[in-house]
Order: sequence, then structure tokens, then C-alpha cells
Amino acid sequence: MKKTQSSKKLADAVVAGMLEKKAKHIVLLNMKGIDHAFCEYFVICEGDSRTQVEAIADSIEEIVRKTIKEKPWSTEGYDNAEWILLDYGTVVAHVFQPQQRDFYRIEELWADAKRQDIQEESFVPKAN
Repeated sequence: MKKTQSSKKLADAVVAGMLEKKAKHIVLLNMKGIDHAFCEYFVICEGDSRTQVEAIADSIEEIVRKTIKEKPWSTEGYDNAEWILLDYGTVVAHVFQPQQRDFYRIEELWADAKRQDIQEESFVPKAN
């Protein structure tokens, strides 16, 4: 399987993990073709509280482990759970509380990326 195909499957699994715990405002940024991008996809979402942010991050790890058999290379932010980052190499998941997401505005920093806003009712993982 090509790296890009496996990266998309991984990104889809991350989205599924987010949806499992009712994450809000999910955005998939396709970083391919952007100079100096260090991954292929950013997946960004938010939860209303520390508890929900942690639950979303845990759900991402669980669903990715079950479906893709991958563990994150690194995780950051569990200490205060205002912004948890899960780095899978080609895919990076960002789980924010609303005020942190508004402050950092990652979508604006990477405005050149192709953006897909994910709606739960219309999300269907792409098959190879």
C-alpha cells in the first residue's frame, strides 16, 4: 500500500475516533504539496471540557490501534488537556478545548492546505 493511501486510512481512523466521542468542528487539512509540511494530514477538532478532550484523544488512540494497528509516535498535552496532540508521523491529530483552538488558529496557519469540514452524518471513510 502506498504511503499516501495508508495516510488517508489513518486520517479516516482518527476522524472515526473523534466522532466516537462527539468531537465538534472536525477539520481535515490535506498538507500534501505544501512546502515545509512535516506530515500529510492534520485532523483538528474540539471538545467542550478537559474530560471530553481526554476522551476524544483516548478514542483516537483506541480506534487507530484497532483498525490500523498503529500507535502514536508521541503525544503531548495530557497534563492539562487544553490541547492534546497525537503524532502518527504522516498524520497529526489536534484535540482542543474551544478557547485554545481559537487562540492558536491552526487552520489559519495552514490556510494553503486543502480543507475538508467533517460532518458526522456524511462521513464515510474512503476505501482503497
